[in-house]
Amino acid sequence: MSSLVSTPFTTATGVQKKLGAPVPLHSFLLSRRQPAAGAGRGRAAAAAIRCAVAGNGLFTQTKPEVRRVLPPEGDASRRGVPRVKVVYVVLEAQYQSSVTAAVRELNADPRRAAGFEVVGYLVEELRDEETYKTFCADLADANVFIGSLIFVEELALKVKDAVEKERDRMDAVLVFPSMPEVMRLNKLGSFSMSQLGQSKSPFFQLFKRKKNSGGFADSMLKLVRTLPKVLKYLPSDKAQDARLYILSLQFWLGGSPDNLQNFLKMIAVSYVPALKGADIKYDDPVLFLDAGIWHPLAPTMYDDVKEYLNWYGTRRDTNDKLKDPNAPVIGLVLQRSHIVTGDDGHYVAVIMELEAKGAKVIPIFAGGLDFSGPTQRYLVDPITGKPFVNAVVSLTGFALVGGPARQDHPKAIAALQKLDVPYIVALPLVFQTTEEWLNSTLGLHPIQVALQVALPELDGGMEPIVFAGRDPRTGKDISRFLLVSLTYFAGKSHALHKRVEQLCTRAIRWAELKRKTKEEKKLAITVFSFPPDKGNVGTAAYLNVFNSIYSVLQDLKKDGYNVEGLPDTAEALIEEVIHDKEAQFNSPNLNVAYRMNVREYQSLTSYASLLEENWGKPPGNLNSDGENLLVYGKQYGNVFIGVQPTFGYEGDPMRLLFSKSASPHHGFAAYYTFVEKIFQADAVLHFGTHGSLEFMPGKQVGMSDACYPDSLIGNIPNIYYYAANNPSEATVAKRRSYANTISYLTPPAENAGLYKGLKQLSELISSYQSLKDTGRGPQIVSSIISTAKQCNLDKDVPLPEEGVELPPNERDLIVGKVYAKIMEIESRLLPCGLHVIGEPPSAIEAVATLVNIASLDRPEDEIYSLPNILAQTVGRNIEDVYRGSDKGILADVELLRQITEASRGAITAFVERTTNNKGQVVDVTNKLSTMLGFGLSEPWVQHLSKTKFIRADREKLRTLFTFLGECLKLIVADNELGSLKLALEGSYVEPGPGGDPIRNPKVLPTGKNIHALDPQAIPTTAALKSAKIVVDRLLERQKVDNGGKYPETIALVLWGTDNIKTYGESLAQVLWMIGVRPVADTFGRVNRVEPVSLEELGRPRIDVVINCSVKMVAELDEPEEMNYVRKHAQEQARELGVSLREAATRVFSNASGSYSSNVNLAVENASWTDEKQLQDMYLSRKSFAFDCDAPGAGMREQRKTFELALATADATFQNLDSSEISLTDVSHYFDSDPTKLVQGLRKDGRAPSSYIADTTTANAQVRTLSETVRLDARTKLLNPKWYEGMMKSGYEGVREIEKRLTNTVGWSATSGQVDNWVYEEANATFIEDEAMRKRLMDTNPNSFRKLVQTFLEASGRGYWETSEENLEKLRELYSEVEDKIEGIDRLLKHGGCLRCNGTGGRSDPYVYMGKFTATVAVRNLGT
Repeated sequence: MSSLVSTPFTTATGVQKKLGAPVPLHSFLLSRRQPAAGAGRGRAAAAAIRCAVAGNGLFTQTKPEVRRVLPPEGDASRRGVPRVKVVYVVLEAQYQSSVTAAVRELNADPRRAAGFEVVGYLVEELRDEETYKTFCADLADANVFIGSLIFVEELALKVKDAVEKERDRMDAVLVFPSMPEVMRLNKLGSFSMSQLGQSKSPFFQLFKRKKNSGGFADSMLKLVRTLPKVLKYLPSDKAQDARLYILSLQFWLGGSPDNLQNFLKMIAVSYVPALKGADIKYDDPVLFLDAGIWHPLAPTMYDDVKEYLNWYGTRRDTNDKLKDPNAPVIGLVLQRSHIVTGDDGHYVAVIMELEAKGAKVIPIFAGGLDFSGPTQRYLVDPITGKPFVNAVVSLTGFALVGGPARQDHPKAIAALQKLDVPYIVALPLVFQTTEEWLNSTLGLHPIQVALQVALPELDGGMEPIVFAGRDPRTGKDISRFLLVSLTYFAGKSHALHKRVEQLCTRAIRWAELKRKTKEEKKLAITVFSFPPDKGNVGTAAYLNVFNSIYSVLQDLKKDGYNVEGLPDTAEALIEEVIHDKEAQFNSPNLNVAYRMNVREYQSLTSYASLLEENWGKPPGNLNSDGENLLVYGKQYGNVFIGVQPTFGYEGDPMRLLFSKSASPHHGFAAYYTFVEKIFQADAVLHFGTHGSLEFMPGKQVGMSDACYPDSLIGNIPNIYYYAANNPSEATVAKRRSYANTISYLTPPAENAGLYKGLKQLSELISSYQSLKDTGRGPQIVSSIISTAKQCNLDKDVPLPEEGVELPPNERDLIVGKVYAKIMEIESRLLPCGLHVIGEPPSAIEAVATLVNIASLDRPEDEIYSLPNILAQTVGRNIEDVYRGSDKGILADVELLRQITEASRGAITAFVERTTNNKGQVVDVTNKLSTMLGFGLSEPWVQHLSKTKFIRADREKLRTLFTFLGECLKLIVADNELGSLKLALEGSYVEPGPGGDPIRNPKVLPTGKNIHALDPQAIPTTAALKSAKIVVDRLLERQKVDNGGKYPETIALVLWGTDNIKTYGESLAQVLWMIGVRPVADTFGRVNRVEPVSLEELGRPRIDVVINCSVKMVAELDEPEEMNYVRKHAQEQARELGVSLREAATRVFSNASGSYSSNVNLAVENASWTDEKQLQDMYLSRKSFAFDCDAPGAGMREQRKTFELALATADATFQNLDSSEISLTDVSHYFDSDPTKLVQGLRKDGRAPSSYIADTTTANAQVRTLSETVRLDARTKLLNPKWYEGMMKSGYEGVREIEKRLTNTVGWSATSGQVDNWVYEEANATFIEDEAMRKRLMDTNPNSFRKLVQTFLEASGRGYWETSEENLEKLRELYSEVEDKIEGIDRLLKHGGCLRCNGTGGRSDPYVYMGKFTATVAVRNLGT
């Protein structure tokens, strides 16, 4: 190859004109040659750079001075040479070098008629107040303003406000594709867009269309091609001004220095008064292809893929790998603006690296914002319809259709499905310099995450690898970042060497999956073990892991994969991986698949030395035998099933206190080294929600090679089965470990039902309703009261003393309240058992889910809920029925029961009609078409005709059941195995939202590449409506509990998953508490808020510890008694000596890239001494503040501000958002609960009220925390339907039971809101029942041991008061199971010495005993 390439472009088709002079649109040196000493290092440029962590923390710390070009100093003394000042604002900096070159060329012309001063701003820089002032000052004497791609609303409004003041004075204002508010500023002579957005505006239609979203930019490109020719022949000035606007857009999109020179000349001579009549000549725009194929070594841009491939095949500079007809082919998607402006060095680097690694490339580009057409035109064979490529990498960072403006994800998905190859979206840094990104713990700027990570994920994009940086200084030596050294213009992009190498390697690895045979592919299946214990191997939310793995492997075997030696049953598979699934009590270790000596580990693991600071020299004592590092697992042919090591510090209370997480340990690193470099996996499959890899330390988004998730996953394609209801953590896995996340279904839901005393209560209430007016009424009420107390319902329902005579109306009210409570318990949805991949629910199992889907109004689709339709039949509003039932009005409770039963019956009848005799759904669409419109033949009508709801609206019912038919098809579809096989075959996996299928059935079918949502789309109108109801109920409940006073502060936990599932309900709750409402922009995106007036609000603004919008409210000039936010911020500002805005900081979480308070780890591993230690963990790890004034700065530690804010809390509050996850199902809820912490921080020492909002049903509830814990215990832990469902899952089911008890202890530790009877009943259910006890011990003795230990711990820490007899029985059981597991009497043989088992955890014969700081021998546990 030549060392320097510089080519003018012509098109093969002749559409493009040859440039008048050679323009170096790209220049690169293949040697790492250094720039000339001191070249281009101006003082102004150097002074304009600030460190990422300094200044206002916006990351965009560059100043516009690096983009300011002044006319020669001699112009000031030359008479008759006017100065023309141009100010421009752009989204990205690729125009910087081209504009700078153009202006310098103009100013260097000795015959120039004018001197040009040009200064440019990146739109994100305008957040900084000082920069914004400079911008306004520049506008004050500017002749011309130019804006392009200004789509961030709050910044668009700042631009609008500044330019509007100077618009009439300026000679020209040119705004290219941007938000309408900015587009309306356009002014070119008589041409204006001030009417834009009104129906009469000719440009209005460009914005109006929602579906065609490449939309606006592509429509303007069509105008660019056609209008100038038409307008040229129209005589009016207006037509000519419009023509010059379109020509301006042609020049701008052309982007080269020549085009921009002629653009500035045209605008200056046409509109600057001082240059009227001047002899300034300009050429027409040089037109480049709107879309095509570009290669830096090609002589032309190509509009025909066959011509490009012909050129590619005749190249003489290629290596032998590229000449191989079987070489992988990678499609690249590029922005035309980078190519035509010459800012293409980062593109060149990727192309050269791919080719050096033996991959052919087809780099396509487009000038608009819709790349779907070019992908089909250039990457798919028009004859066969098959793709030319094995993988596609977008280097734009944007969504495939719509870019930063309005996206059309369905159109993008349709295009990508036709390609059917892996789709990677890599990122060039946009709002940061390279240094700022490297120094940042947060990683990418939040705006870039929203535009270039979240939105491409909705297309199915994955692997957001940062491959290019930007340095704003002219000629700075940046060779250490380059794949190839570049000849620099100011502000050009540069490739990041290690990042480009990894991006290219990973793209080729994905492409290889398309090319390799199934028989030769190697797959590493990774399972998790958390907390570290053999009884927990195969941990995953709602998933029967080993049965699922067995199902997957059987299917892969049939499909041609090599799974040699796979045992005959799932039970045998468990036995081989973990040695007899614990039934063999003398087998303390997992199966060792590989022993890696230290020398091999260090030579293969490049970052091994970095781990020594935290873990010492290898091999260490985790996953180690003292000499070697141990990889646990089992290999079957080309499939390896491995056990991912745990974090390693779960049992170390001092490490849990660290504000940031430690590095992975040597055993963890050795596992992934083995998978990639020794086993040489073609892909890794992480099996279930979730492991530790994606939560390892590093940047939050936009990994560098120093981030541990990036280092660990290396170059292995990562496929990850993730629960469909957990899109938030799935997103963490996507962004930090580059996972293709495939959703799996949670177990089919059932109603909790009633059992034991609760069932007896239901029967008594039924008797009362039929006999209440007879003499037996009082007697039955007495029995109801007595039975309710035996069932511990007296804490949920106020009950009178037994024997007290009550008047009839009070009897009805008491019975109504008890009835409402047991109906609440009976109807609560709970997932039964565990899901197995490839086994979708039967139709009948889907009934409870359909009933709940049918319970929600969907006004956007004009669908009425079934309860609403039925209530209207009897002249009632369903909301009124809900309210009456909540109050215990007996008639309303009974009516709600009737509506519920009628709903279940109608839906069951419908489902039965759509299934065959095997319970399988058969062609719902045809079945529905034969049912609809035939009156009584409609099964739901048949059922309702036997009830009081016979006159229900038939049309509304048909609309609803048509919708339910579609939902039923989705629920029973089986895509989970199919999608896995698509991913393994290197095909495109269709993306889909994660969340709650009841709220959003589009979550179904599972097996989709799960994503979150557009962060600018929330909160929705429906979420705002629901949030207002919840907040109003919460405040009323708190007033009742607080002597009629409003709470001044509420401490909230705001979960990402909650907001994704509910489309922003939690966020909307916060906004309504403080009294602000979200405001949508022209495109319907929500990016800002405005205050609600106190008159409209009708109450004080409640302070919250969570949200950045608080700052706006703190600054409102309102009385303190009506604005608690302002009241507390002023107090805290005085105490801390800071400004009001800083004191009003209210969003606190972990340090960037760190997760959890670690309270859950301490509780799960019994590794804490007292509650004060847990509270210190919480404060240490959760006191990092987010500052809306510096969104890119990451989280800054502000512990004192956090403590002062929490100390004002009168209440704590969390949300439950879906039926699958409740308070004791996962540890995250108590891990984030600050109830006891707040009590310790408050000056009066009073415990705050604690509330849980439950929006899992149409009848949203606000309960106290203790009420919710009791409800959880009754419907799950103590409910035979739930625990028998778990026991059917065997080994893993026992672990699920133990986990619920451990999480209950967690709630005792953080809130003290668990009643003693919960532990007592659990002990009776699982310990005192001999048959149950034996089943638990035989099925999973390790988890049973943990269950026994947890009971003893609950007693030892003072959370459970029980008899000495119970405790002695537990101690004996603990010793018995411990001796059986170890096969030895550890207490006698080891003298009380703690020993680690093979998983790196401990088999705990000792537990920490709360107030006792020393450990106590097992024989004395619980005393």
